[in-house]
Amino acid sequence: MRNYLQAFTGKMDINRDLILLLVIGGLYSLSIFLSNTFVNIYLWRQAGDYSTIAFYNLAIYLFQPLTFILAGKIAKKIDRVIVLRLGVIALSLFFLSVLLIADKAATYNFVLGSVLGIGFGFYWLAFNVLTFEITEPESRDFFNGFLGVLQSLAGMIGPVLAGAIIARMDETIGYTVIFSISFCLFIGAVVLSFFLKRRQAEGRFYFRRVLSEWKGNKNWRKILNAHISQGLREGIFLFVISIWVFLATGSEFSLGIFNLFLSGLSFVFYFIVTRWVKPYMRKKFVLIGALILYFSIYIILFETGYVQLMIYAALIGTAYPIVNVPYFSMTFDVIGKAWKAKELRVEYIVVREVFANIGRVTAIVVFLIAISIFSAETIIPYLLAFFGLGHIVIYMFIKGVHLKTNTKNESITTESVTDEKNR
Repeated sequence: MRNYLQAFTGKMDINRDLILLLVIGGLYSLSIFLSNTFVNIYLWRQAGDYSTIAFYNLAIYLFQPLTFILAGKIAKKIDRVIVLRLGVIALSLFFLSVLLIADKAATYNFVLGSVLGIGFGFYWLAFNVLTFEITEPESRDFFNGFLGVLQSLAGMIGPVLAGAIIARMDETIGYTVIFSISFCLFIGAVVLSFFLKRRQAEGRFYFRRVLSEWKGNKNWRKILNAHISQGLREGIFLFVISIWVFLATGSEFSLGIFNLFLSGLSFVFYFIVTRWVKPYMRKKFVLIGALILYFSIYIILFETGYVQLMIYAALIGTAYPIVNVPYFSMTFDVIGKAWKAKELRVEYIVVREVFANIGRVTAIVVFLIAISIFSAETIIPYLLAFFGLGHIVIYMFIKGVHLKTNTKNESITTESVTDEKNR
């Protein structure tokens, strides 16, 4: 695999830990795409209302940032690889819990969401910190792009396989099978984590100190504001669209086809963006992708037939790679140039995720209030139109980010970071 990756990247150094992290990310993605999309449908089949699904997702986004803070403390005192392992174990326990609770899952929606949020918190803290440590600025676009390729492959295989299993089997047995497969995939990821090089960090956990960088570091402030905007869109889009596809077709297999189409295009465009994106082009890519993401919403707002949904899938499958590869790479570069980034990289990742989840929680709380006042069918299109602006707002923030670079087309201005002694 290393030889293939080096042939793909040219002279770029590809080490064993980078490959292992990509494989773990791939197993994680396959497991999540196989089952997590269908957890929302599983709950919908039992409860039949948006509030049950919304509270499940609210629990995820409440416990995820809290776990990020706890995981950050553990990562600074023990080891990032152990934190990754804890996350994968918690995710395994989530799917095991769904299997055990079975037809009472809707009753325990908030509890299940809490367990999943804890798993996400541990996993993504460790994965993001390890990404920061294992990759370099010149390999970051490649890593994010190739991870996107693996995620797209998982998005192509997982939902269709799950939808086919549920369609061919008794509904209860089908869901049991896909949740069991996800459980086994996470166990495989745990095993692979033992081959990663141990990465210990010394020192205290300076969460508040890094949080205060929001005041003095303009680049960092803009990135954090961008992550709130990202969270505002993700908060409700991640579950509303899958429910709409299911309601339009009444079939888990159709939902799988929807995700196959979306992920298939993402697979192609992640390859294209990974090969061709350059640092000086990042902001333009984010703007183009953000505009596609937003205007695609209007295809499905007022008529949600399966044809419209498939056109929507094609557009967002194209747009997400265009946005995500440059946006995530820029985020890591801003962190890399921030005050004491090497010593406090864990804290920077934690703060970033806290801000993203502020956006997600805000969106879901507004969603719950709105559907309690108006009928869900009436108000949801307006909520999607409003929160769908999130990625355009991302561009409005990141266009003011300036990083020192040797590339002539990029601004050479760097925002100064106030010295610790003067704070």
